[in-house]
Amino acid sequence: MAKEIIFSEKAPAPIGPYSQAVLVNDTLYVSGQIALKEAETGDIKVEAKQVMENIGHILTAAGLTYTNIVKSSIFLKNMDDFGLVNEVYGSYFDSNPPARETVQVAKLPKDVNVEISVIAVK
Repeated sequence: MAKEIIFSEKAPAPIGPYSQAVLVNDTLYVSGQIALKEAETGDIKVEAKQVMENIGHILTAAGLTYTNIVKSSIFLKNMDDFGLVNEVYGSYFDSNPPARETVQVAKLPKDVNVEISVIAVK
């Protein structure tokens, strides 16, 4: 199994012992992305947009785009934010959006409001 670590200077560096993303054959596994500074604003849409931009930077570093995403996992601190996050998230997919689940969790790293991870295929 050939495993390549993908890193983008434009996305936040990992805050623990993990990689931003790992490419195995034609599949890219992107670790959960958060938006630290944006979480402080209290605006969930701003936070979600930054998370999606972080994902975009990592995809670009691997030579991929949002259209390559086949699966997303969204973790929300508050399910009441679902509609606002969904609006932002949906704006990154013109058609044929990926499979996805969205769950509410008790707490997220650095006390952010949203974390998103994705799997993309070349």
